[in-house]
Amino acid sequence: MSRYKMHLLVCGGTGCRSSESDLIVENLKKVLQEKGLDGDAQVVQTGCFGFCEQGPIVKVLPDNTFYTSVKPSDAEGIIAEHVLKGRKVERLLYKDPKQQTVVSDSKHMEFYQKQIRIALRNCGFIDPENIDEYIARDGYAALAKVLEEMTPEAAIDLLKKSGLRGRGGGGFPTGLKWELAHKNKAGQKYVVCNADEGDPGAFMDRSILEGDPHSVIEAMAICGYCIGATKGMVYIRAEYPLAIQRLKIALNQARDYGLLGNSILGSKHSFDIELRYGAGAFVCGEETALIHSMEGQRGEPTVKPPFPAESGYLGKPTNVNNVETFANIPAIYLRGAEWFLSIGTAKSKGTKVFALAGKINNVGLIEVPMGITLREVIYEIGGGIKDGKKFKAVQTGGPSGGCLTEKDLDTPIDFDNLLAVGSMMGSGGMIVMDENDCMVSVAKFYLDFTVEESCGKCAPCRVGNKRLYELLNKITNGKGTEEDLEQLRNMSVVIKDTALCGLGQTSPNPVLSTMENFADEYAAHIHDQHCPSGQCKALRQYFILSEKCVGCTACSKVCPSEAISGEKRQAHLIDQIKCIRCGACMEKCKFSAIIIPSTKI
Repeated sequence: MSRYKMHLLVCGGTGCRSSESDLIVENLKKVLQEKGLDGDAQVVQTGCFGFCEQGPIVKVLPDNTFYTSVKPSDAEGIIAEHVLKGRKVERLLYKDPKQQTVVSDSKHMEFYQKQIRIALRNCGFIDPENIDEYIARDGYAALAKVLEEMTPEAAIDLLKKSGLRGRGGGGFPTGLKWELAHKNKAGQKYVVCNADEGDPGAFMDRSILEGDPHSVIEAMAICGYCIGATKGMVYIRAEYPLAIQRLKIALNQARDYGLLGNSILGSKHSFDIELRYGAGAFVCGEETALIHSMEGQRGEPTVKPPFPAESGYLGKPTNVNNVETFANIPAIYLRGAEWFLSIGTAKSKGTKVFALAGKINNVGLIEVPMGITLREVIYEIGGGIKDGKKFKAVQTGGPSGGCLTEKDLDTPIDFDNLLAVGSMMGSGGMIVMDENDCMVSVAKFYLDFTVEESCGKCAPCRVGNKRLYELLNKITNGKGTEEDLEQLRNMSVVIKDTALCGLGQTSPNPVLSTMENFADEYAAHIHDQHCPSGQCKALRQYFILSEKCVGCTACSKVCPSEAISGEKRQAHLIDQIKCIRCGACMEKCKFSAIIIPSTKI
């Protein structure tokens, strides 16, 4: 039992550290020491709490007080008021924007109420650099149970019964994947953790590794036992320095405790893990490209079969799962297949972690049961759209997914339902857009990303996506034609049917989904040469509202093309021919007199 009467948990994820949470930890410890309270209260730097919009977060136990948007200078007040006097610091408590009430306990926050944490069960609760805290929350008990009580076949059978599907995007049954690797005989086999998370706006895997690295290590050791592998590798992008640092610490601790290495826990099973670094190539999220990268070759995918379970790293049977998939596994072995089956939908069991981002009030990392609707995620957990704007679309599945609209908000989230409405689960990125977003530009943004990240091995992806991008660029510049729309559709279908790997096969999804759901926007760009959202610079038109213009001349003074004319104290005008659409006038105007109309004038 802890000797401390109180614990102060401080978010130590990358997001909060960028807002000086490490300095908050330092200041809290310093003030505790100065006041002679360091024997009564302990400061713990944890992983991500999930509620990134409100970070940095400090949570005080045992009363479960949840402080938000904490600054290093707040350390004195937290110690003096809460720790010393037992009074909550009211100004740091979360205020519910809907009810306009103060909420001090995270259990009563709408952001957390519909979440079920399995993969994120320890994030925000334990010090990720202290193996004893992981063990105190049943850490490595699943590994001990499997090694002592189960044969590899029985362990794989339990995983198959649980219905766990891969969380990396494809949704392949995890137990079946392990069984295939188990059945392929070889003198050496490998377990690979795919931590090469590269979707725009995605930070699920990074946060798990930063907040709970031992859960992944334990799961990899279990996998090694089940498939007959003695070596494991975590393929992680070098842009994740904090995750790498904490993984290294966790690996060394696991070795010191006899949980990695020879004869784990006195069994006949030996297993160890090393880190392999990627250079941030999105295509290396595809398992064959990842394997080639680890072998020192170009990160390019190959045609399957053979699958990695037959011939993977160095030609040996290899099992590849992503971080979130592994993070679920210890809990399944401890709580049983029936428990996991009770969560989710008929064909998609358990929970899914999403990085909720974009024009949403509650940006953050969430874990929800499969089957929850998009409406619940966006309007309850996410708190609705920023600044009271109207919801327009949500992109699921990153560059590989599609843009879903208001008609899809009641769609239950799982692998099959998202595919049915023209998107996909992907690894878990979820970007929300509002009425000010141009959907043609959104499609172009994702195509730009795909073109940049394509390995270039196959022509459909290398050439086809470049042509798609050029057509979209032409349209957003007001030079598109009806024939361009037909070409976009036809080329997208061809690329989906002929590209070598999942990157190319899914890259046209943003184009096809936006063309289907926002045909009017494409028509406006082509027929009216107008962007309804005003986001396409070449199609913007700035106008001055005569009833609001006071003739201050501020706009004309900053106009680089001298397109604005008018006398002092009189309404001004913009010459549309001279205007270069830089937006300087709109930024300078203090009276909201300059607008970009939503319809062509």
